[in-house]
Amino acid sequence: MLTLDLQVNPANETIGTKGLSVRFLVSGDSSNGSVAAFELMVPGAQRLPAPAHSHDHYEETIYGIDGVLTWTVDGKPIEVGPGEALCVPRGAVHRFDNNGSRDAKALCVITPAAIGPDYFREAFAVLNAAAGGPPDKAKMMDIMRRHGLTPAMPPPA
Repeated sequence: MLTLDLQVNPANETIGTKGLSVRFLVSGDSSNGSVAAFELMVPGAQRLPAPAHSHDHYEETIYGIDGVLTWTVDGKPIEVGPGEALCVPRGAVHRFDNNGSRDAKALCVITPAAIGPDYFREAFAVLNAAAGGPPDKAKMMDIMRRHGLTPAMPPPA
């Protein structure tokens, strides 16, 4: 008989900077690699400091809890508010921003769990080192690539 050591929020860890943060709830380590889930908290009027990106190894489903986040997916802005869900398919270039004045919170579900807390620890270390200025772009892109994210090319000028 299989003995399970189940617990609520087994990956309970908050990683962040200046109001922008992720709170990991479930990681691949506690789901046999099938799912990762985290809360995303974005202060009002906050733009994502990392470049738009895609990922080829997992889908990302966003469920709005509070406030509104604008997700730009393949160039199309999509507002996700409380009680609304959006699935970003593999390969779609996307980013998010909080264009409102109210803080926003969303639940993000990664299937399968191809990314985890390590990515966010490294990325937020670069953001924190920038002390409010622009993050080191080369370091950020290296971290993204090592964790399976493909930074998008900037749009032509």
